Amino acid sequence: MFENQTEQVIEKRMLDSMPKSIDKREGSIAYDATMPAAIEFMLLYSVVDYFLKNTFGDTADREYLIERAKERGLKPYEATNAIVTIQSTPVDCVLPVGSRYSVDDVNYIIIGQLNDTNQFKARCETPGVKGNKASGKAVPISYVPGLQHADIVSVIQPGEDEEETEAFRERYLKSFETQAYGGNIADYQKKVGEIQGVGGVKVYPVWNGGGTVKVVFSTSENKVPEAEFVKEVQELIDPVPYAQNGVGIAPIGHRVTVEGAGTSAINIGLNIKFGEGGNFANYKADMTEVIRDYFDELNASWQDTEVVSVTKYENRGIIVRISQIESRLLQKSYVADISHTTLNGAEENIEIRSNELATVGTVSDISGGA
Repeated sequence: MFENQTEQVIEKRMLDSMPKSIDKREGSIAYDATMPAAIEFMLLYSVVDYFLKNTFGDTADREYLIERAKERGLKPYEATNAIVTIQSTPVDCVLPVGSRYSVDDVNYIIIGQLNDTNQFKARCETPGVKGNKASGKAVPISYVPGLQHADIVSVIQPGEDEEETEAFRERYLKSFETQAYGGNIADYQKKVGEIQGVGGVKVYPVWNGGGTVKVVFSTSENKVPEAEFVKEVQELIDPVPYAQNGVGIAPIGHRVTVEGAGTSAINIGLNIKFGEGGNFANYKADMTEVIRDYFDELNASWQDTEVVSVTKYENRGIIVRISQIESRLLQKSYVADISHTTLNGAEENIEIRSNELATVGTVSDISGGA
């Protein structure tokens, strides 16, 4: 607002207010007397400008945004530790609770056993997404009797980095749009979304009669959650043995069913003319990656496909658009032209089911050429 208030502008304004008979040239008494004051006023203007900027949530720097958000009971999500499944070989080898294992540049510690099998839950000692390893050799840091080797086989609960400033700002501003209260839709989305490793959340009220609520969620990596993670979220929201008793997050009287998001595989047929002398096989892997990146973007906005208005609440599905796939592939230098793209065999967009994430099925050449 005051960025144009430089010392030159301020001094000119001061000199202009003096009588014309006074010498105002550089080096004059009037000029030399007003310049130091103009510099101080310029600094004051900059402080006022900085104050105004940090007064409002949509422009405040992180430090002051956090202070502003405290008035709404909000604070940035802290970094969390990933929990993974480590499998031992041979199958009768038990990994002791508290034993530690190194995978690349991070370490994991065993915190429990899964269903009396040779699979164990392990928590990454380093917070953040760095610990979200779905595979890898787990090298024991200390000797484990009978262990031949151990491997990470899945991510149960993804770790998350500290919430970024712009994501926190968006969450703060959205807090004014809906009021989370007493088990309404916004309340479920807020509280379930705050659970470590949870990404998108969809709520299906009265899905199986009065008092019933279905909560469907994806992971913070916009993927399908493991069954163990779904079970843990169910226990936090409405433990099965104590359903409707208000033991978990859910209010008294709500019977909540928690499910993980499913997947819908989309088969893509491409009719492409290549401009660099290559063929479909040469570029298939790269084109598949382009499509997968597009699907990842769609899955990141999965929760936002719901429709909320005064007259209705409706969960819609992700829409996969042919135009988006074609425009992204056309940005590749090796693509000269593209047309008649198909999704699951038809030249039309697809809206998948509301509780499913989009995944890439087959990517095939339908041009009939090389």
